[in-house]
Amino acid sequence: MRLLVLSVIIGLIDLYFFQAVKTVSQGLSVSQRNLLYGIYWSVVAFEVLFGYVYLFLPAEGYKWFKLYAASTIFILVASKAIGVLSLLADDAGRLLIYLWSLVNPESAIAKPGGMARAVFLSKMAIITAGIPIGVFGYGMFRGAFNFTIRNQKISVNGLPEEFVGLRIVQISDIHIGSFVTREPLKRAAGMIAELAPDLVLFTGDLVNNKADETMGYEDILNSIQAPMGVYSVFGNHDYGDYVPWNSQKEKRENLERLMKVQADAGWKLLLNEHVILEKDGAKLALIGVENWSSKMRFPRYGQLDKATQGMEDTPLKLLMSHDPSHWNAEVTSAYKDIDITFSGHTHGMQFGVEIPGIQWSPVQYVYKQWAGLYSEHSQHLYVNRGLGVLGFMGRVGMPPEITVIELERA
Repeated sequence: MRLLVLSVIIGLIDLYFFQAVKTVSQGLSVSQRNLLYGIYWSVVAFEVLFGYVYLFLPAEGYKWFKLYAASTIFILVASKAIGVLSLLADDAGRLLIYLWSLVNPESAIAKPGGMARAVFLSKMAIITAGIPIGVFGYGMFRGAFNFTIRNQKISVNGLPEEFVGLRIVQISDIHIGSFVTREPLKRAAGMIAELAPDLVLFTGDLVNNKADETMGYEDILNSIQAPMGVYSVFGNHDYGDYVPWNSQKEKRENLERLMKVQADAGWKLLLNEHVILEKDGAKLALIGVENWSSKMRFPRYGQLDKATQGMEDTPLKLLMSHDPSHWNAEVTSAYKDIDITFSGHTHGMQFGVEIPGIQWSPVQYVYKQWAGLYSEHSQHLYVNRGLGVLGFMGRVGMPPEITVIELERA
């Protein structure tokens, strides 16, 4: 039923957008119009064909096709939907004027202009649709794995002298199932090695759904190393909650395989626990919790009370928690001695604008803290924009991120 409703909606968008194509083609010859109509409906047929092939392909295999077909269909449909907004607004105005004239036949409301106005609005609809097609197309083929190194200094009250200048590399949301070749992830691992971090933190979502996605990438994961260790936590996608399993046993075994993958790579997975790290005799507590979200559609497996037991006297406390909504929901109110929280999850929605003075993404209407550094009193949160992609195989204005955090005294 859901598929039928979605197909009807997409079909209506295609038909409505075609009205704009017909309007702007009035000045063309018959052969030119036929060519234009043929191109348009060929693109629509492409959407339908790829959509249904995608749906009926076996669950396993055809990775490259599935990822890029879904993204291409999304770009085309979403762009046309944006394009028809001006037409819808105009038609809604016409409808209101018509209804008002039925109620008040003597009223003298000017009717919208004729063909000239229709041509103008149709051209605007096509231009408005063409811009996102170009932008998202560029983001898919050039922006998805254009890794950016972000440097961030964080001032910590009472930071022990031994930890001044500590270099922490944070990565998050690899979503390894969305890589179709090894090259991008290998390049990212090489960039991390060149940064020579003291400590590497991975804040969850190694896979899209299944541990098997990591096959063929084991050596790359193993190459990510640091003198003080590589530590990780689970994100919401790591649990396999979004795909069907034949049994709970199969799902549990998948999670156990994912744990083994990280252990074999030399990563220490923190499951509602902490470790004490030392440097020149000074100590810091690194805490890792399972996914905990204040957004009810995401799981709440984290147990911060359990994870923090026995580390009360440690002068520096760092927390890894995948979902940034955990920070305001629990950390800043009940665990005021946690100095810095490291999160990911949002990807910056893989779309936004970040220029001096402007930081915007649609995800900010869902998450108060969604990218970069946030501070309340003496506590800090850093939200990593993610290393990989999910859903849409691209990024626009929100490049994948490797973060270098350097600690300094407040």
